[in-house]
Amino acid sequence: QVRLEESGGGSVQPGGSLTLTCAADYRIYDNNCMGWFRQAPGKEREAVATIYTGDGKAYYTESREDRIVISRDNGRKLIELHMNRLKPEDTAIYYCGARRRDSSVLCGESLVRGLDYWGRGTQVTVSS
Repeated sequence: QVRLEESGGGSVQPGGSLTLTCAADYRIYDNNCMGWFRQAPGKEREAVATIYTGDGKAYYTESREDRIVISRDNGRKLIELHMNRLKPEDTAIYYCGARRRDSSVLCGESLVRGLDYWGRGTQVTVSS
C-alpha cells in the first residue's frame, strides 16, 4: 500500500498564501516523480506541478503564473506546494500523486499523462 498523506489545506482570503505538504514512505519517494494536481468543483482533475525527488527538477503547467512553487525535502521524504497571491479560482481539492516505479513516463510528461498513486486530497478554499 502506497502512503501519500496531504496536509496544509484550509481557507484563505484572496491574495493570501498557503503551503501544502505531502508525506510519502521511502518506497515511493526516493528518486521518483511526484506532484500536485487539483480538482475544482464541476471540473476535471488538472496538473499543477511535478518534481523529480532525486535532483529536485520541477515542472509546471504554463498557467501557474509564477505564483506556485513545488519543492522537496529528501530528509523528511515530503514534497511541498507553496502558493502565493491566491485567487478564488484556485479553490479546489489538491491531490498529491506519485509515479509507479516501473513507469517509463518522464516527470515532465506526467503533467499531461498523470500519476499513478494518489492521496486523499486536501481542500483549499480562497474566498473573501
